[in-house]
Amino acid sequence: MLFKSRMKPLLGIDISSTAVKLIELGGQRQQIQVMSYAAVGLPADSVVDKQVADPEAVGQAIRKAVKQSGTRTRDVVVAVGGATVISKIVPMPADLSDRELEQQIRLEADQYIPYPLEEVGMDFEVIGPSATEDNSVDVFLAACRTDAIDNRVAAIHLGGLTCKIVDVESNALENACQLIAEQIQLKHADQGIAVVDIGATTTTLNIMQAGNILYSRDQAFGGKQLTEEIMAHYGLSYEEAGKAKRRGGLPESYGEEVLKPFIQDIANQIDRALQFFFSSSSRIDKIGQIILAGGCAGIPGIDQAVEEQLEVATRIANPFANMKVMPRARPKQLKLDAPALMTACGLAMRSFD
Repeated sequence: MLFKSRMKPLLGIDISSTAVKLIELGGQRQQIQVMSYAAVGLPADSVVDKQVADPEAVGQAIRKAVKQSGTRTRDVVVAVGGATVISKIVPMPADLSDRELEQQIRLEADQYIPYPLEEVGMDFEVIGPSATEDNSVDVFLAACRTDAIDNRVAAIHLGGLTCKIVDVESNALENACQLIAEQIQLKHADQGIAVVDIGATTTTLNIMQAGNILYSRDQAFGGKQLTEEIMAHYGLSYEEAGKAKRRGGLPESYGEEVLKPFIQDIANQIDRALQFFFSSSSRIDKIGQIILAGGCAGIPGIDQAVEEQLEVATRIANPFANMKVMPRARPKQLKLDAPALMTACGLAMRSFD
């Protein structure tokens, strides 16, 4: 299902730990339009460690998102991520037919996949000639435990929609990053780009070069920590703290006493993650730019704080900067939420494959 041919139009639906985010794109690749957009919160623990734990709760949120967006499209592309997803670049003989290539990959798959093959969904795509082996091609192999796929598909169906494509989160992010290419300024073409997705419970560092993700690593850190700090500092419940964080109304001391230390924590987390990358990989010597995505990327001043501490140019992701936004997609709210919609946008881009 990963690389199925285009079936347009498609809704890109990103199911994160705290919300369902829906994007519908239209027009042509040369002039993309945002047709519909919605984001609906999820009950606590309905998604845990990037896995759907409560398909019914997620399905209800999807129904609300569809109604809120006003879309009539019912076909969906969704993504899987987390520890149950395995992706590898494997070399294969260049002279194999498509059928022979599929047979060969299935014969060798147990070398790359740490689960029984009957418990995984698997797909592959030929990328091009191998850079390391003669007379070979590089093949992108992706696999995921079927229960993780099935729970997401079930949630989509319970939401009244039809799942047409199951992609991988890193692929969706790569697609979205193509849209922000004009925002990326590198002094040298061989420099890496760090795309940091700061979600509610997980921060993911992705290292990109030449449009491809070479490295990805999750850290257990995110916006939930800020909510908990607000709770502890001002004696609020978790729900009250979350609303105050989003809508404002906290005391003037909030900026210095709570928000500023949290922003510093984010900068420290990114710094440590990059140092870990450099210590474990020799493929890239220098990061030329940092792109911040995810819900926390919308915190005012976070890009300046990261840039000052790491001394690397830092920008906030906005995949919709060069798109025409239809009134139904609520342009003002879309702009505010843009950094958190990279995955949903990248999934919706599958409509143009």
